[in-house]
Amino acid sequence: MRILLYGKQISEEQIPPVKLLFSILAKEDAKVYIHRPYLDLIRKKFHPSAALTAIDGYSDLKELQIDYVLTLGGDGTILGVVTLIRDLQIPIMGINLGRLGFMASIEQQYIDKAVDFLKQGKYRLQRRTMLSLSSSLPLFGESTFALNDFTILKRDNSSMIIIHAYINGEFLNSYWADGLIVSTPTGSTGYSLSCGGPIVFPDSNSIVITPVAPHNLNVRPLVVSDDCELSFEIEGRAENFLCTLDARFEIINSDYRLSVRKCPFGIDLVQLDEMSFSKTMRSKLMWGFDSRKHF
Repeated sequence: MRILLYGKQISEEQIPPVKLLFSILAKEDAKVYIHRPYLDLIRKKFHPSAALTAIDGYSDLKELQIDYVLTLGGDGTILGVVTLIRDLQIPIMGINLGRLGFMASIEQQYIDKAVDFLKQGKYRLQRRTMLSLSSSLPLFGESTFALNDFTILKRDNSSMIIIHAYINGEFLNSYWADGLIVSTPTGSTGYSLSCGGPIVFPDSNSIVITPVAPHNLNVRPLVVSDDCELSFEIEGRAENFLCTLDARFEIINSDYRLSVRKCPFGIDLVQLDEMSFSKTMRSKLMWGFDSRKHF
């Protein structure tokens, strides 16, 4: 196996599972590559005994035949590696060293089992769709895509903004709000959920539109087909607004004309045979858990 390891940080608590993964991969005689910034962070904590080859970016990955990417962290780590992989279609297995972990669903105590399942092919790939952003003015360089969500938000303590939204060129609504979230099914368990949006299954072929603190209480989240194009115009008392793609952000103004649609490429998440989206939801959100028994 040819494995790429990717992480964004390493705490003292994360050192033992990271060392364990290195030893497991060495026993499996895997060819291990690692994102150079992550390797630099690791070397500040300990010196890996495993043979590791550092890579710097997308152009390096294009020249290598990587079988799997293993992320070490939480869901934010997977959002980070997406900008590295882009359209290369390398399957991602997320090892959860963070907190909740909807996408990074392999808990650290199952690392050895997960690697063994990879070797034996006891997994399936779950395709996750992404969003693609188009703008009348340059935004986000070459990374104009998002796995979780695209948002338009007011900045700091400014007053609410008005976002004029269109679907396939037809006027949809003017949102008087603190902002607007456009999320994929994957992103439906993120910021959108905390603002009252629905949980959407990954294969539902949909996009969720969720207002952030809307002034009109009868304005509710919408679920639309992912084959449509959504476009936006913004106005407000402030001169600048915040635009985000996942964890990345840029400052925009009312001159920007923005449109979002389904990205022509997605990502593949590795799902072990005994896992499913329903099981993850029950576990992470504690569905069916009776808290009265624990007081």
